[in-house]
Amino acid sequence: MLLPIRILGDPVLREPAKPVESFDRALRHLAKDMIETMYDAPGVGLAGPQVGISLRLFVFDDGEHGPLFVANPELLDADGEITEEEGCLSIPGPYHPTTRYKTIRCRASDVRGKPLDLVAEGLLARIFQHETDHLAGMLYIDRLDDDGRKAVLAELRRIELGLVEPRGRRRI
Repeated sequence: MLLPIRILGDPVLREPAKPVESFDRALRHLAKDMIETMYDAPGVGLAGPQVGISLRLFVFDDGEHGPLFVANPELLDADGEITEEEGCLSIPGPYHPTTRYKTIRCRASDVRGKPLDLVAEGLLARIFQHETDHLAGMLYIDRLDDDGRKAVLAELRRIELGLVEPRGRRRI
């Protein structure tokens, strides 16, 4: 079942999410629905708060790993920096250069509560950081300087007014 994606301005996107405690059938069903919603959007990652679920979980598929479900992630061993364009399903349309760590380790649990320990670089590292930000109540625009944030919001407004078309790539 497709879930509605929450958009900038929805308070759930600004709340720190609670830990996942029950790894049951309902969670597996939610994971399946989130994956279906992510693909339909289209996106490469989708966090619980983006579908109105204030739990520390996300799904992703970077084209090499996935689709996978992650609960209660902890990011470790961050190294290097890289700046690339980034977009978000909760800010539909605009992309902006955003600096993230180049490599990162993600320790978490899978949909059944079993431990995951993934080392990522490139797009996967960006997905882990972007989605984990959502779990802390942050959006990628919070990582931008004032000019970057203003540029993204101005482009979003132009898209909303129908003055420009949103760019058609998959978003995180």
